[in-house]
Amino acid sequence: MPRPPSHTHQPGPPFDSPAAARLRSALGMAPEHVAHSLRSSYGLPYATPDLVVAWERGIMTPSSPELTALAGVLWCSPAELLGRPRTLREHRIARGFAPEDVARAVGHAFPEYARMEESGQWEGSDRQCAALAELLDLSLPDLVTVTGREGRLGDLLRTAARTRWQAHVKPVAKLLPLDRRLVEHALRELHQVYQGQLVATPNWSGGDAAGAASDAGRDFLDGIVDAFWTIVQNRTSQNG
Repeated sequence: MPRPPSHTHQPGPPFDSPAAARLRSALGMAPEHVAHSLRSSYGLPYATPDLVVAWERGIMTPSSPELTALAGVLWCSPAELLGRPRTLREHRIARGFAPEDVARAVGHAFPEYARMEESGQWEGSDRQCAALAELLDLSLPDLVTVTGREGRLGDLLRTAARTRWQAHVKPVAKLLPLDRRLVEHALRELHQVYQGQLVATPNWSGGDAAGAASDAGRDFLDGIVDAFWTIVQNRTSQNG
């Protein structure tokens, strides 16, 4: 029996195929045993050993219902079978919640929540953001990502690095629930690092040192959001 269209066309979560193989092996199960349990206990009549092997080799990705069933067979949480979640949907799956549960917990009507999860455009209030973070155990960087603020943050950080960082403290502090002094420290450090990248280094290899510096600057700007969170984490750890 083939997989139903809803399982075939539904984009799967970020599946950790080596983890699936490792967990199965630790239980002493063969792909045949996993497939049998998926059919008999979780209502997936099309599950075959070949499908299980395809998941473990990364050839195919289980859909959300298949992932939940596989986690049940392997006696683990769905989170143990996932790579690092990025989207709201992936975080929800990792925590084992149905979309209806999340919608109810954060105070959204289900159709409205489902639309936001599908589009990736969060429209919740600050209170709803806080409820979402608590329910899904989201770090601040993850909350910023799933609520669609990462792009805006990146734009602010890149401009701050290229121009006067002081002018961007207020917009960044307004976007994020962080202490203003922490934001100031992070923006100042990002600005200093970026400007340092633009200083041409001695040309010892016959190449274009200015071009190399420019490339380094572009690379830094591409990863500036991660660099910002690293600075924030390090500073918070030092102060803690």
